[in-house]
Amino acid sequence: MKITVFGAAGSVGRRVVAEALARGHEVTAVVRDPARAGALPAAARLRTGDASDPHTVARLAEGQDLVVSATRPVPGREPELAAVARALLAGLHATGVRLLLVGGAGSLTVPGTGGTAVADVPDFPASLRPIALACDEQLAACRTTGHDVDWAYLSPAALLEPGERTGRYRLGTDDLLVDADGNSVISMEDLAVVFLDEAERPKHHRTRFTAAY
Repeated sequence: MKITVFGAAGSVGRRVVAEALARGHEVTAVVRDPARAGALPAAARLRTGDASDPHTVARLAEGQDLVVSATRPVPGREPELAAVARALLAGLHATGVRLLLVGGAGSLTVPGTGGTAVADVPDFPASLRPIALACDEQLAACRTTGHDVDWAYLSPAALLEPGERTGRYRLGTDDLLVDADGNSVISMEDLAVVFLDEAERPKHHRTRFTAAY
């Protein structure tokens, strides 16, 4: 499979690149700043490009089977997330190339709260509200403008951190997945596993899904 990864130098992006290469896929790793490319595996095909430009998206998706968006804006520029989603969808218009996006957990429903979203619980950190709202807009952009693109939006667990690759996880749809102690966790390494499993055996089409331990 030929895969283009935007945001390839980011925390999730570089793990998706590594997982895809380990499975024998051809990976085009796209970064906006070439100075950040040093952390990427030598086996990846490095390209510089901006995911907010539909023409760049179309060019770097040509001949590919899948595009992964793992971009994350710096603090203060959170609205760029939805703009990038719209640009990706526009760039992939009528190409037949599938799109998988790293989303956010803020809009997932917390079990036992009567439908309250993660971002609306009383103890949700105020510092995370801007990116949570941006992720909501990112998902809305997919739902409203992605009618002719085979996209899927992956909301991670509430806690997403570097860790071990175990290869195990559970899948869900719109409800936050929690363990017996009420924790919602997945490592970035296993989130990359989820991405590549979905890439190789697609189960979600034009919808959001989530994953956690």
